[in-house]
Amino acid sequence: MTEKLFYEDSHLAEFEATVTACRKSGDHYEVELDRTAFFPEGGGQYADTGMIENVRVLDVQEKDGHIFHITDAPLESGAPVRGKIDWEERFMKMQQHTGEHIVSGIVHARFGYNNVGFHLGSEDCTMDFNGEITREELAEIELEANRAVWKNLEVQAVYPSKEELVSMEYRSKIEIEGQVRIIIIPGYDVCACCAPHVKYTGEIGVIKLVNMQRYKGGVRVTMLCGVRALSDYAVKQREAEEISAMLCAKINEIAGAVSHLKEENASLKYTVTEKERQLVECMADAVPEGKEPVCLFPENLEGDSMRLLMNRVLDQGHCICAVFHGDEQNGYRYVIGSRESDMRAAVKEFNAAFHGRGGGKPEMVQGTVSGGREEIRRWILEKAGNL
Repeated sequence: MTEKLFYEDSHLAEFEATVTACRKSGDHYEVELDRTAFFPEGGGQYADTGMIENVRVLDVQEKDGHIFHITDAPLESGAPVRGKIDWEERFMKMQQHTGEHIVSGIVHARFGYNNVGFHLGSEDCTMDFNGEITREELAEIELEANRAVWKNLEVQAVYPSKEELVSMEYRSKIEIEGQVRIIIIPGYDVCACCAPHVKYTGEIGVIKLVNMQRYKGGVRVTMLCGVRALSDYAVKQREAEEISAMLCAKINEIAGAVSHLKEENASLKYTVTEKERQLVECMADAVPEGKEPVCLFPENLEGDSMRLLMNRVLDQGHCICAVFHGDEQNGYRYVIGSRESDMRAAVKEFNAAFHGRGGGKPEMVQGTVSGGREEIRRWILEKAGNL
């Protein structure tokens, strides 16, 4: 059994121990120590990393009371060693985990919802609650959670007896066998937990609930605490400053500026669409009336406007209209239509002739081809009579 130093002092970053076993496991090694400050993966929190002497600890797992340090090199069994955890990473995880207890405790007390899923990932922390929460309620929860931080409450870890546990009210997501470890944040939460926590809530710094979405009949809340919240704020501050500069607006007024810009953009899109419709009408009117096939290569039209031009020409009575956009170097997009012939068989032959791809309905086909403009035009005009 490995002595768990992380329970005695969650802030212990360096320790001395003795190697009790070392075995090869695939490309890595499993090292056991008589005592360790490395927290193994568990309780929704990923494992600590760090160094044992000059050997890198990549992962830590626990099985039947034994803690296995997954390392990139072997250590001699029986040797005295010095371990050092990646403290910045450990402290960041403790900030997130204690913050989660505060938020989950508040949600449970206010709504009666349970935290049915917790994941402390490499970028953020998510909590799944089995009930609905509004955006307004989430803001109130965030404010109350930060009040708990500002109070700088002592985070207590207790190990109640079976008799004491029976009369104790506490949160737990799973059935626990053996000794139960209870984390108490006075006035906010009492919860069974196996992970290290900060000693005082003030160490969390700040709790920020950055996102919420519906999830399995309840909600999934994304949270950033302490170092992560500060890093997130720095990124958003930089982005806001850049947007502010581009819009020539005060940084706290960029949402209104963006809204105004969006309205202007919508108005311009409407104007461009109307101008393009008029351009299509002019292009169609420039095509002589008749039944002969028409092949057009307009330079200023693409997308839906190609289809509109095709239909406008067909309305004039032409048997076939093909509209192309692009160039000989990069290829052409096409729309070909007819009110008289099934275009699906024709487009197969057309694609084969010009390394093209595409298809569609009997009255209209579309796709892409490669080739010279005059060769394409000649094929359309010459083949049209046989379509």
